Amino acid sequence: MGILEVDGVAIEKQHKASCHCGSVEILFDLPNGLEELRRCDCSLCRRRGAIAASVPLSGITIVKGAEHLKRYQFNTMTAKHYFCGNCGIYTHHQRRSNPSQYGFNVACLEGNNPLKLGEIPTNDGVNHPADRK
Repeated sequence: MGILEVDGVAIEKQHKASCHCGSVEILFDLPNGLEELRRCDCSLCRRRGAIAASVPLSGITIVKGAEHLKRYQFNTMTAKHYFCGNCGIYTHHQRRSNPSQYGFNVACLEGNNPLKLGEIPTNDGVNHPADRK
């Protein structure tokens, strides 16, 4: 993994993530760490319960298992949600509210425990920002 130094503090630039069974491995470029941590209350996110963070489209590399990723779309068919076809774990999605970013499942990052992140804001996905005039 690449190391970035900011004000004398070493920060890992790339972070490895995987699904539960290990069929899918992803590298995320996170030079600023976890950004835009959130939960969402839309019909899909309520059911999957994941904490998401954001990364630019250029900040993701599928290292292994692209053939195992399945895509799911619903409602406006704008967002593209990806999950492992073997173990079912949601790994990432191209965002509807910002299609130039991926949201990703923070729990898939190696060495991370999302239960220790503290209070995470919940986005109003029921009344999605893209639907507001």
